[in-house]
Amino acid sequence: MRTARSGAQAPARWRAFACGLVLLAICMLAASAGAGMPHLAALFSADLTPDPDARLLAPTRYSFRGIHTTLMRGVEAPLRVKLEATVPAELGDVLAFYRRELGKLGWQEQHDGAVVSADHVQLAFASPLDPAMLELGRKGSSTLVHLVQKNSDTATRANVMPEPGQAKLVFSNIGETEAVLGINAQIIKRSAGANAVSLDLAPGRYSYELGVPGRPAHSNILTVAAGDAWELTVGRDGEAWSPLQLY
Repeated sequence: MRTARSGAQAPARWRAFACGLVLLAICMLAASAGAGMPHLAALFSADLTPDPDARLLAPTRYSFRGIHTTLMRGVEAPLRVKLEATVPAELGDVLAFYRRELGKLGWQEQHDGAVVSADHVQLAFASPLDPAMLELGRKGSSTLVHLVQKNSDTATRANVMPEPGQAKLVFSNIGETEAVLGINAQIIKRSAGANAVSLDLAPGRYSYELGVPGRPAHSNILTVAAGDAWELTVGRDGEAWSPLQLY
């Protein structure tokens, strides 16, 4: 069973893939500096400067910061790393910080599909590891930061790399009975202990049902973009887990 708390680690989730690889998806939310408050001098500094201890680029001034990491068993490099932070600064100042500092790290801003407005920013980057995305928003007097970096080499080794222009969906059943997934006019069944199965999806929104026979199915909507890889899982207790973005 998976649990998650703000400022705490979430236990590991394992996956069995048809290619024989076993994928361990770990979703961790690590709050820095104890209760999530940095040193007060850095918090109230007028300038935004890079924190050398941050896993992904982040300023030293923040009121919250967390990292989500998706890992494959046996491979040190993660599939995907996501930084979430709340920075007590104007959006324009945070945007200028990221453009300046990411450029120093060799990240190249991609202008196709870029969104830059007074209260929302969404920018794609080509990072040394592969695709990355920066999203900024506003909450009160602070700026919300979501920075994601993917690793295409790890995704290829884990057999979750989507086809060009497509998204990949992985269906896993780690329960003790058969599990059923209904999505995109398809019904997919996986017996207990069977390897996971994957399917390609065009970018878009998909209604799906996930569950085990004899119990009410869990219904939800999954939105996938080109280049994404997601996983839907039925856990050991027969409960449907919430979607997990692998890549």
